[in-house]
Amino acid sequence: MNDDEIVILKKTSCRVDFSTDESQKVLDFETTNLIHFVQSIYHIATSKVVFIDNYFGFLSVTDFKPNVVCVQLWHAAGAIKQFGLLDPSIVNRSERARQRFIDVYSRFTYVVVGSEKMSSIFRSSFGVQNENILRTGIPRTDFFFNKKLVNDIKHSLHESYPIINDKKVIMYAPTYRDSQLNSANIALEIETMYQELGDDYVLFLRLHPAIKGKFDNKYPEFVYDLSDYEDINHLLLVTDLLITDYSSIPFEYSLLGKPMIFFTYDLESYTNERGFWEDFESNLPGPIARTTEEVIQQIQSNQFDMDKVKAYANEWNRYSRGNSSQNIVKAVYAEEERYEAMQ
Repeated sequence: MNDDEIVILKKTSCRVDFSTDESQKVLDFETTNLIHFVQSIYHIATSKVVFIDNYFGFLSVTDFKPNVVCVQLWHAAGAIKQFGLLDPSIVNRSERARQRFIDVYSRFTYVVVGSEKMSSIFRSSFGVQNENILRTGIPRTDFFFNKKLVNDIKHSLHESYPIINDKKVIMYAPTYRDSQLNSANIALEIETMYQELGDDYVLFLRLHPAIKGKFDNKYPEFVYDLSDYEDINHLLLVTDLLITDYSSIPFEYSLLGKPMIFFTYDLESYTNERGFWEDFESNLPGPIARTTEEVIQQIQSNQFDMDKVKAYANEWNRYSRGNSSQNIVKAVYAEEERYEAMQ
């Protein structure tokens, strides 16, 4: 197992710098890099184990060899809005497009989960069976259980942003809206936040990677635009309070046992466009705010139910206990060894 070649296929927009590890090959899986693109297809066709972390349409035309194990890691520990076969927008797609979704999902040998709630969601979203669910925990959550690494990252961030030695950190991390992908305008009123909270807080802004626009920062002493920072989990370590909306960030942030506010100024329209798995308002680990003034009031009152945060963390991270990556490797290679033994 240690002798296997590791090949990373990535988009050029990927923020992670894989080139620091010389033991693995890194290829740009883009048609703009024809040589890399052809090499990528070759590796997909010849690999024994394929890990993916999102929806990739190329899988619909990929016929794996019988012994290939394809593992969907996904990119979140939980889900608030509907996706996959239950995404409301799928009704507007052509029959060919809907069939492509089904073909992609049928390639998954396993889908990794951190909870039974996510297991149920994946079975509905991807049309997979219970035997396709790998209850190993989510690899990206292992980071939060590595005490030395956590302390090192926190120390590094305090050195990079010394202001957080004196002030608390609010992170605003909204998800994207389909109609606003080219705009970095945000609904949170920064001037009002600055006037009311600027003496005690700084605001870390983390826009969704899908947003193409650049934020016009008029309050650089208060707002730090860290949208391009490689790993949001690092930033969560020094975040004292999270403001988000329909994002998946709370599922991991809850592991830190810190308060959060859900700024859902467009709840009705977003519900109609995207849809939720369950009643949105009744299952959140923090209060809802519909205006910037309500956000400020909740921060100033500091009346957060931390028992809800703890329960939320346990519910969505049941299998994520710091050894998820190890669990996945053992499970995947045990499957490969079983196949080889049958030949």
